[in-house]
Formats: sequence, structure tokens, C-alpha cells
Amino acid sequence: MPNSSSMPQFLLLAFSERRELQLLHFWLFLAISLAALLANGLILSTVACDHHLHTPMGFFLLNLSLTDLGCICTTVPKAMHNSLWDTTTISYMGCAAQLFFFAFFISAEYFLLTIMCYDRYVAICKPLHYGTLLGSRACAHMAAAAWATGFLIALLHTANTFSLPLCQGNALGQFFCEIPAIVKLSCSHSYIRELGLIVVNACLAFGCFIFIVFSYVQIFRAVLRIPCEQGRHKAFSMCLPHLAVVSLFLSTLFFAYLKPPSISSPSLDLTLSVLYSVVPPTLNPFIYSLRNQELKDALRKLITGCFSEATNFPSSACYVPH
Repeated sequence: MPNSSSMPQFLLLAFSERRELQLLHFWLFLAISLAALLANGLILSTVACDHHLHTPMGFFLLNLSLTDLGCICTTVPKAMHNSLWDTTTISYMGCAAQLFFFAFFISAEYFLLTIMCYDRYVAICKPLHYGTLLGSRACAHMAAAAWATGFLIALLHTANTFSLPLCQGNALGQFFCEIPAIVKLSCSHSYIRELGLIVVNACLAFGCFIFIVFSYVQIFRAVLRIPCEQGRHKAFSMCLPHLAVVSLFLSTLFFAYLKPPSISSPSLDLTLSVLYSVVPPTLNPFIYSLRNQELKDALRKLITGCFSEATNFPSSACYVPH
């Protein structure tokens, strides 16, 4: 029963054996990664430069964009490299780093989405206490707690997963290193400790899910009590982007990990892993920018200002007025 550290490398699952399709996957991943980098980069620049967005929700949205960028940069570059060079290998240290950073960013994102739900709850259900409950120090503490918890979860999972003895080969059956794929390679009964850690984290995730559901029940009850239609529409507009992002994140993640074993197949598992690891980080900034009028105005101002400066002063750097 060799320890995982004795494995010089792991084998990732190729998207296709045909060279033409491999190149097609490379270009598709390149387009997706560029779209994600551009969209999240615009969100970061807009929130940082526009003082109207220096609000708790803007602060949490900035943190969410950082986690989205982290998820994309953790999984996609290696998949692009393997498709371009027709290889499936990843080194032991590379696999450990990929598993750690993906678990870190995906956990931090989930906790940030839970905190953003609390922000919407306070804004609609307790508007008079918004400044007190979500001051700058409280927001910084909540964001730091989300990042620290994600780091701790990722560290525990990585250390525990890579201490397992492996006796089922080194083919992961996935396009990036994730915990279930490595646990499947472990020897019988050696994965009990990791499964216990997964159960604890699942309970924590379920607790966050219950909090989100309970908060939105209270939010919708409060919104329906608003007498004017314009007020209800504004309240719904505040919540719909976050609700859409949470629904996309949880639906893809839950279906990938909780689907019945009877419908499991390598191609379906590969498709689902792309859906929950690549699609939400790419679509999140578009969802927020399309439904948030203040953010759309700030983005338009940023892009117009950059284009105007580049047109008038082509030799100078783009300057965004505050």
C-alpha cells in the first residue's frame, strides 16, 4: 500500500482522444478564461474606483470576484496545457497545490455568498440597523472569517487526502485534482478519516444553506408587505442577482456530488465538473452587472472613461476619474 507521496505523478482525464477536439477544447477554455478574467477584472476595477460602490455589498462583490478568479486560474490553465500538448499528466506537488487552492477558493466563495445573503437580509428586513450591523469593521471581520475558514478547510483536506495510502493506480478520472477522485484511489478503510472530514464540512455547508433559505423566506415576506409596486420591484432587484448566483453555484455543485450512482459515467462526471468549477465563476460577474443598475452605470462610466482617454491620449495610460 504505497503512500500517495510515492506517486511521481497523476493522470488526469482527457476531454477527447482526437487531436482536433483537443485543440477545440483548448480554444474553448481559452475563450472562457479570457471572458472570466475580463469580466471579473472589470468588476474589481469598477468597485475599487467608483466611490458609489464602496458599500458592504460592493466590498463583498469584490471579494467574490477574487474567489471566481482564483477558481478559474486554478483549474483551467492546466486543462488548456494538457489539451494543447496532448498530455494528461500532473505532478504530485502540482496536484496537491491544485486541490488546495480549488478547495480554498470554492469554500471561501460559499461562505461569502452566505454573508452576502445576510447583507440582503439586513438591508431589507432591518434597514434602520444596516449601518450598525454592517459597518466597515464588521464587513472586514466577516470577509476575513470567510477567507480564513476556507483556508483551514483546504489545508485540512489537502493534508488528509494526500496522507492516504493509494492502491488503485494513479488515474484520477477527472480533468483536475479534486478530493473524491483521489479518495477513490485509496485502499479500503483508509479513507474513513477523510470521509469524516467531508461529513463535517457537509454539515457546515448544509447549515449555511439553511441560513440562506431562512433568510430569503424572511426577505420575501418583508418584500410582499411593501405597499408600493415600485418599492417591491427595487427590493427584488436587490436580491435577484445574489439569488441567481447562489442558485447556479449550489445547483451545479450539489448535482455533481449528490447525483445517483446509477447515472454516473466518465463523460457525465467530466461535464458536471466543468459546470460547477468553470461556469459559475465565469457567469457571476455577468449576472451581477446585468441586474444591478448602479453597477451597470459604474461599468459604463469606467469603460467610457478608458475609451475616451485612450482616444484623446493614445500614448498615455488609461486613467479612471474618481
